[in-house]
This record gives sequence, C-alpha cells and structure tokens, in this order.
Amino acid sequence: MKVKISRRATFNAAHRLHNKNWSEEKNKLFFGKCNNPHYHGHNYTLIVSVLGDINEDSGYVIDISYLKKIIEDKIIDYLDHKNLNLEIVEFQELNPTLENIIKVIYDKLKKELSNEFTLSIILYETENNFAEINETV
Repeated sequence: MKVKISRRATFNAAHRLHNKNWSEEKNKLFFGKCNNPHYHGHNYTLIVSVLGDINEDSGYVIDISYLKKIIEDKIIDYLDHKNLNLEIVEFQELNPTLENIIKVIYDKLKKELSNEFTLSIILYETENNFAEINETV
C-alpha cells in the first residue's frame, strides 16, 4: 500500500513576467499588470507530497523532518524574499511564470529524493491561482 506524506511551506518573492523577445507593447498587452517594470510580489504557498511504501522498520514513508529540511534548504532559503528575475539564476533567461517556478522547484527537490518516491507539488501564487506537478499524471 502506498501512502502520501505532505509538507506545507510558504515564501515571498517578487517577479516580473516579461518575454525578452517581445516588444514592450506586446509584453504589456499580454502580461498586463504582471509586466510592471518595477516588479510585483506574491506570498506563495508550497505543498510538497511524497508517495511511497511504508517502511516496515520505521513506520514512515519518509522522515518528515528530512522532507522539511530539503524544502527549507533547497527552496525556501533559495527563493524567499528574492526578486526572481534578478537574483535567481534559472530566471535569468526563463520567464518566472507560475508554471516555470513550480518546474524549478520540482527539479531541485527531485534531485534530493530517492527514485522509490513519487513526488507531487502544488504551488499557490494567490488564493485562487495555483499550479500542480504530479509525476503520476
């Protein structure tokens, strides 16, 4: 039987949605207020879930303190109170959309987990707007 274990975390970050290959006018039309040249910010909520078998010895799927540590070390410390466009290497070329932010988070966390686990992530940018990556989809 597989069990899913989840951990929630929050971080704050600023960004500007902008395609360098488009004109300023096209960027303003397409991204609207999210293209503000002075940036804008969000209070993100991250939910990281790990699906796996219960270990017979420990009774755990994963040590939740380890999951907490990798989320804090690899994601929160990296993104919290940062300007994504200016301070995060992945977004020097990549537009920091919700979809691209969750992909960067996924790639960082996947490297820290054993292949025995299935990783899924939900990232809320606002109360109503969120993205999800699920390996099983």
